[in-house]
Amino acid sequence: MERVSGLLSWTLSRVLWLSGLFERGAARQPRIMEEKALEVYDLIRTIRDPEKPNTLEELEVVTESCVEVQEINEEDYLVIIRFTPTVPHCSLATLIGLCLRVKLQRCLPFKHKLEIYISEGTHSTEEDINKQINDKERVAAAMENPNLRDIVEQCVLEPD
Repeated sequence: MERVSGLLSWTLSRVLWLSGLFERGAARQPRIMEEKALEVYDLIRTIRDPEKPNTLEELEVVTESCVEVQEINEEDYLVIIRFTPTVPHCSLATLIGLCLRVKLQRCLPFKHKLEIYISEGTHSTEEDINKQINDKERVAAAMENPNLRDIVEQCVLEPD
């Protein structure tokens, strides 16, 4: 009987230990996604507005809450950015989306899939712009334009 009790006690403690381990792992997951989201935000907040001397953070075009990171698998992440143009008819919203994409493609230190959207209801042509900035061929074609590429380079240039 003592042996059965000892075995039962050991088994129960083992089960509790294992379930605690899995709980800690599950609880760690949101923290890791939050850290990755902050890492993304730190990269995009310093992007300069194409028309003004301000950063996207200063103009509140991007905020910490506009970045979401989801795990696709152990090594890949989905990064979703929802930015808010300064005015509903902003003519440079597509260019801002392009700057976000270029900066993150160059600088993110982890494997990712990137989706960039205008925050719902904040721009008059958000649907069309969302299609443009998430289309690889259109992005590649835009970056082949030397004038556009120069503007993007100036916007994504790291401050001293």
